[in-house]
Amino acid sequence: MDPCEQPEALASDNRTPKSDFAELKWLSETSSYLMRSVRRYQRIVFLCLFSVCVFAPIIFISQRLHSISPTGRKDFIEDISAVKHRAEALKLSSIEQEGGDSLKEPKVIVYEDKGFASSEKIDDSTEDFIDAGGRPDIQKNGTTARSSKEVQHIQQKVVASVSHGKANPNRAAVQQNQRSQSLTDKKVKEMKDQIVRAKAYLNFAPPGRNSHFVKGLKLRIKELERAMGDAKKDSDLSRSSWQKSRAMEASLSKAGRVYSDCSAMATKLRAMTYSAEEQVQTQKNQATHLLHLASRTTPKGLHCLTMRLTAEYFSMLPEERKFDKQQKVHDQSLYHYAIFSDNVLACAVVVNSTVSSASDPEKIVFHIVTDSLNLPAISMWFLLNPPSKATVDIRSIEEFDWLSPVHDSALEKQDSHDPRYTSALNHLRFYLPNLFPLLNKIVLFDHDVVVQRDLTQLWNVNMRGKVNGAVETCQEGEDSFWRMDKFIDFSEPFVAERFDPNTCTWAFGMNLFDLQTWRSRNLTGIYSSYLQLNKMGRVLKAGSLPIGWLTFYNQTVPLDKRWHILGLGYESGVPRVKIDRAAVIHFDGIMKPWLEIGISKYKGYWNRYLPFDNPYLQQCNIHE
Repeated sequence: MDPCEQPEALASDNRTPKSDFAELKWLSETSSYLMRSVRRYQRIVFLCLFSVCVFAPIIFISQRLHSISPTGRKDFIEDISAVKHRAEALKLSSIEQEGGDSLKEPKVIVYEDKGFASSEKIDDSTEDFIDAGGRPDIQKNGTTARSSKEVQHIQQKVVASVSHGKANPNRAAVQQNQRSQSLTDKKVKEMKDQIVRAKAYLNFAPPGRNSHFVKGLKLRIKELERAMGDAKKDSDLSRSSWQKSRAMEASLSKAGRVYSDCSAMATKLRAMTYSAEEQVQTQKNQATHLLHLASRTTPKGLHCLTMRLTAEYFSMLPEERKFDKQQKVHDQSLYHYAIFSDNVLACAVVVNSTVSSASDPEKIVFHIVTDSLNLPAISMWFLLNPPSKATVDIRSIEEFDWLSPVHDSALEKQDSHDPRYTSALNHLRFYLPNLFPLLNKIVLFDHDVVVQRDLTQLWNVNMRGKVNGAVETCQEGEDSFWRMDKFIDFSEPFVAERFDPNTCTWAFGMNLFDLQTWRSRNLTGIYSSYLQLNKMGRVLKAGSLPIGWLTFYNQTVPLDKRWHILGLGYESGVPRVKIDRAAVIHFDGIMKPWLEIGISKYKGYWNRYLPFDNPYLQQCNIHE
């Protein structure tokens, strides 16, 4: 052995077991520490990867939503929401269906409305019809199959309707509008039909049978309704709506094979149709009732204005309540206009529009007759807002003592639920010669008219020995067309012997009366006799128009239609050209311009003659 290595060997031989154990312990602790470090790093890496997997899609989706259009965003969200329904849709597609080889479905019959005639289209293959993207009809599943006799009967009705139909000059335009409309909303109507058919199958399905199928069909209905939303045209539909429609069509095709009893389904559909028609009719009746109720109510702003003006009127001294230029009230050389109303705003519009349109307003005299309740408010309005240069005379109906109680009781007996028709103000027009004994001519305005032209030439109309000058309403095809037998019972012998139901009718609203001829023919006495006759026999419907037709029978001279245009108080469709060129426009009907139910496109003609900057109107929140 080398002498240099001998000390090292001796040192190795001198190691104790205790030092070996410490070395092993150190090695063990070092290895365990290394293992813990490795595991900690592995957990950190795993958590980082997990965070990336979770947050990366969220960031990606949010960025995509910000970068796409609102329509695309809606489609994208709907596509995501549809993912959760795929499992149930798979269950639906895996349902075992009955064999369709032995089941023959009836031929598809699609009835199309062409405006004035009907036609039939028969398709021999329902599957080809679906694949071609045609409109699915309930009948393609055999639910409303008709026998050959029924089809023949329908064809006979179609031929009869074509052969007996009246020619219409606007027929081509109407058909063109219908075709264009059908092209723009064809898919929307198709989807609505799909929903109706699906609900019919749900009602037809017995409880507890094909529960998975029923659940899937309900799911399809919800998806399609959500996809349609409030769409009115095909352009409003989203991209996913078309996909939902195809899925619904597949479900309906399966439903047609599951529920193949055509007669039972037809009975069910007829019952559903009858129920729907009943509900629609009930809703229409309720809407009509509410509309008439709204027309008889006083708006809150108008009531507030009346109360404020009344309070202001009674705060004035009696000598301050008098109007100027009262010496003109009975001057026959002036133009006299009568208005019978209890509405302060309506009176203001009639007066303001007449004065602003007149070429010589200082020759105009307004005679306003109202009831004692509204006399202070109407008087106060014209004291605060006197018409420029024109004269105003306001009187209460209670001042005329010769209006007998017999007349009032006869009005109360009329068959009417609307107090406007039985009010004394409405029938006061038949006493014009008694109201104005010193006048020979007068123009009567209804309080729902607006004057747009100077009326000087109206006073030069040749009355040809007649009493009443009015616009006729006997031209068929016009919205203002009326027949006498609509409001008068011609089965009564007294009426049938004296009047012709085909006589041309006319309108109240703006009428020129020759009071001198009226007095000579005692038309007021004739009116009273007809009123008593109606009290006993109910030959007239309520209102002043039917009894006016009888009173002025053969006593009316027709005026040019440009003097007086009707139809602004209901959906008449009067062309704006006719309205603009008319001398007087009439808001006849229940949709008066001072009501919330008034037609907005016509309100501007009325609102332009109200001073909305007036402090009383502003305090009562009356605005355009």
